[in-house]
Amino acid sequence: MKKIYLLAAIAGALTFSSCGDDFLSKDPQGVLNKEALENATGVDLLTIDAYAGLTTWTNTSYSPYQQSPLNWVFGGIYGGDANKGSDPGDQSVLNEVELYNTLTTNGYVEQKWVWVYMESHRVNLALQALAKADDMNDQLKKVREGELRFIKALAYFEGIRVFGPYIPYVPADNEENDPNIKNDKDIYSDVMADIEAAVAQLPETQPEVGRVNAWAAKALKAKMLVYQGKFSEAETLLADVINNGKTSNGLKYGLEDNLNNNFNALTENGKESVFALQYSNAANDTGNAAFCLNYPHNSGPGGCCGFYQPSYELVNSFQVDKDGLPYLNGEYRSLPSVSKRGGKDEPIGVNDKTIAVDPRLDFAVGRYGIPYKDWGLPADNWVRNPVNGGIFIPKKHVYSKAEEAAGMKAFMNGWAPGSCMNIEYLSLRDLILLYAECLANDGKTAEAMAQVNIIRERAALPVNIITLPDGTPAANYKIGLYPTSHPAFSDKETCMKAIRMERKLELAMEGERWFDLARWGGDYMSKELKSYVDYEKNYITKFAAASVLSPSKTMLPIPENQIQLKGSEWLIQNDAWK
Repeated sequence: MKKIYLLAAIAGALTFSSCGDDFLSKDPQGVLNKEALENATGVDLLTIDAYAGLTTWTNTSYSPYQQSPLNWVFGGIYGGDANKGSDPGDQSVLNEVELYNTLTTNGYVEQKWVWVYMESHRVNLALQALAKADDMNDQLKKVREGELRFIKALAYFEGIRVFGPYIPYVPADNEENDPNIKNDKDIYSDVMADIEAAVAQLPETQPEVGRVNAWAAKALKAKMLVYQGKFSEAETLLADVINNGKTSNGLKYGLEDNLNNNFNALTENGKESVFALQYSNAANDTGNAAFCLNYPHNSGPGGCCGFYQPSYELVNSFQVDKDGLPYLNGEYRSLPSVSKRGGKDEPIGVNDKTIAVDPRLDFAVGRYGIPYKDWGLPADNWVRNPVNGGIFIPKKHVYSKAEEAAGMKAFMNGWAPGSCMNIEYLSLRDLILLYAECLANDGKTAEAMAQVNIIRERAALPVNIITLPDGTPAANYKIGLYPTSHPAFSDKETCMKAIRMERKLELAMEGERWFDLARWGGDYMSKELKSYVDYEKNYITKFAAASVLSPSKTMLPIPENQIQLKGSEWLIQNDAWK
């Protein structure tokens, strides 16, 4: 069975009524009370619902675009991977995000907050039912608890990545529908307890590939340790996961030769996928609603809505030197752009094929004149507004023609495009580069660079070189391995620069960039984003109005509406946003 939650997410919509002692008390039809779910069937439904909460938009009070662990706004746009794109007036709330003028009333920020606590609530309901389910054997209870504790840890980790660690943590035994819990303590210890329980309780393999296993729990724990700066602990754990780990369906972890295998519904759940958000095209599913704005416009695949356009700065960071190595000190920002806006009788974008680029550029970014997966060359109307968003198109998470032909295309509410393509929340490529970072922090620079070269060696495989119909490379592709004589093998500062650049290139457009910048320190984040804005305004004039993000703002604000609803005695705004 490919996925475990093709069913409707029914349990999250359940209303739990309270049965009083009065014999006249009667639950309304169509409503389940808690007791009805305190059994094996009920626990299974609630667990499936918790998984579905990672993927399915069920709260009609909020838009879906950031109700997900897929952070195309906060990790991607906020990190400089992409511009908002589309027209200025469409989803105008994003204008303030991309120009670093975010307000505490921003609707996308509130969407993320609501998702974190909706998902935590789903898990708590399931854990409460699990504790009273007497018809389940101990081993199954253990596994289900491990799955639920993993999902809860993931949700709160997402909350921490966006809002910082001073947010409310709701314990599993809290049965209040709207609990009053202060945000006056760092919740990392609570979240670490959840993920450690998941590691201890989960099996190495699962009967359904969509269920989490112990190795994925170890991977999430390691990533959380890195975010806390506990590099030595993370290093040991990551080495174990990379060398010995396997997927829920028993595949030993390894990099796919073909980069596209990680972004294709026909080849997903492979050896590089550590934990993936599973999507389907079932009528009651949402086909990755969180990404539905980000397909090429008009005649392009999806046909809507032209958001999340890769930035000029990201595109040009793929430029390489004579040895096929990236520029580690921002030198590419003073070189000619690899692509420019086309003139009269030219396509929207025109490429300079004399400039050597890393082949991963055209895997992550759609450029004019370069084949777009199996769709052929992009048409001019695929970009909705080049003045507002530039000339590039998102590519990684857009479905192929072959996927569409196989029925992997989906629509939300009859209009919003989507697909069955998984989103790899935890991937081996990410873990290898986190491991390299841990090694470098420990002074093991040569070992760290060996990990970087593993990633680069895969990128250089012939299968990852995009070609034209006549078989010739579509651009001047060049990628080399770092030689042992390179300063990065012996100098810690250079080594860290190489690792950070490799994460930018390998994970481009996957929603990781801002979180990396923030965890590398406020001063570093602010400096890098200022360089991004200064570069981008050369090509897109609206960036002249962008602000410099303060080094203190390594988190986004707690939504003002939530503070007003709960009261300032319960929720206190982060000092940086007061």
